[in-house]
Amino acid sequence: MSGVGFVEPAAEPHPAALAGGAALLRPLLEAALAALEDGVARRGGPVPSGEPGELAELVRATLGEALPATGTGAVAALEQLTRLLAYGSADPADPACAAHLHCPPLAVAVAAEMAAAALNPSLDSWDQAPAATALEDEVVRGLAGLVGFDPDRAAGVVTCGGTESNLMGLLLARDAAVRRETGLDPALEGLPVVACRLRVYASEAAHFSVQRNAALLGLGETAVVPVPVDARHRMDPAALERALDTGGGVSMAIVATAGTTDFGSVDPLPEIADLARRHGAWLHVDAAYGGGALFSSRLAGLLDGIAAADSVALDLHKLGWQPVAAGVFLAREAAAMAPLARRVAYLNPADDEAAGYVSLLGRSLRTTRRADVFKIAVTLRALGREGLGRLVDACHDLARHAADRIAAHPRLELAAEPVLTTVVFRYLPTTGDPDRVNAALRRRLLRAGRAVVGRTELGGAEPGGRVRLKLTLLNPHATRADVDALLAAVVAAGAEEDR
Repeated sequence: MSGVGFVEPAAEPHPAALAGGAALLRPLLEAALAALEDGVARRGGPVPSGEPGELAELVRATLGEALPATGTGAVAALEQLTRLLAYGSADPADPACAAHLHCPPLAVAVAAEMAAAALNPSLDSWDQAPAATALEDEVVRGLAGLVGFDPDRAAGVVTCGGTESNLMGLLLARDAAVRRETGLDPALEGLPVVACRLRVYASEAAHFSVQRNAALLGLGETAVVPVPVDARHRMDPAALERALDTGGGVSMAIVATAGTTDFGSVDPLPEIADLARRHGAWLHVDAAYGGGALFSSRLAGLLDGIAAADSVALDLHKLGWQPVAAGVFLAREAAAMAPLARRVAYLNPADDEAAGYVSLLGRSLRTTRRADVFKIAVTLRALGREGLGRLVDACHDLARHAADRIAAHPRLELAAEPVLTTVVFRYLPTTGDPDRVNAALRRRLLRAGRAVVGRTELGGAEPGGRVRLKLTLLNPHATRADVDALLAAVVAAGAEEDR
């Protein structure tokens, strides 16, 4: 058979073969899938057993030289290292892997990721990503509508996650405050003296990226004013009002959290939005975790008031079941994203854009940017809002079940009723120090390869210690029996450490 560009399928593709042809990809994908299956079977649990140093030594022994003089061939390299990665991974699809906001990805999203990777569009100019550029516009419009923004006025971009989205929100807030106070454009003229008086207000339970991003933006971490939380770990509006009234400086931004990392708490958004309006502060809502509740008719009401935000961060690699990365930044008004605008002759010349060849370069902090939007688009189309809502509700049900089991167990203590899908608790030893026992039992489970349980610490002088355990339940196909088995493993490990 002949034809332009035709390549005969090969059992062993050349290591330098390109991904454009399905015939070349197929044997490699089959080899990778077989190695994945083998590695997972060898692991036999949610995480490899043994000490961290043992796994590091296995990696070194398997890899040999990271950059050898000659290669081993495509299939051999792929099989060997895929098997190693599968064996040495914490598997979020295992019901006993429940420590972090690290979801098991949907199969359809993983397949979409493969297709996007093979085509390799880059979203810094239209001529590198014609369909993906238009697709991102449409997905952003749909998600803007989900949070209650007017899709015709809003704008946004797919990001690598909540930290980047939070950085963008604070950057736009900083520039808006400087322009308002001085008439200067900090994107062109740099930060004036007033920048040292800019203040960001966030709850004590807000994500650490708020402080980190304040440092990156030249404001300093001390520009972030921590606001006390109430008994439900939500920002206290009365405390926020006092801080705004007495804090001095310029109220640049308020960062409200919709879904704190530990307790899943959602700050009272309507009250915070009212204070932001009264004080002229930009309102950014970090909904990286809790934004997934908007898919659920049962839980969406938790985020009432989010539409009043100036900007919102979402992460669909949490309650959206996407492979990392799948963050989204949304601005209520497209004009607010002007500080990001850039004109580059070789990427987005004005005459090209006037002719309809639009570019997304001016919406992102990055230049080369992969088409993460594709897997999101495929997932939204495959499941719809109702299908994703059912997955959110399934995880919420598991969290409620876990809380009930913990509350009924004599050796376990529940820290708070679950809001979303996280459950914070601790083991109550009979004699040992609670902090030591809870920290050690978690490591015991890791060494045994039995479970991956989260750890956090409560602020203040907590009776009997501060260390707590955490289940982050993001597997919608896990069962109540799986949760019961996980809690039984915690109790057994706690009893061993308590001896």
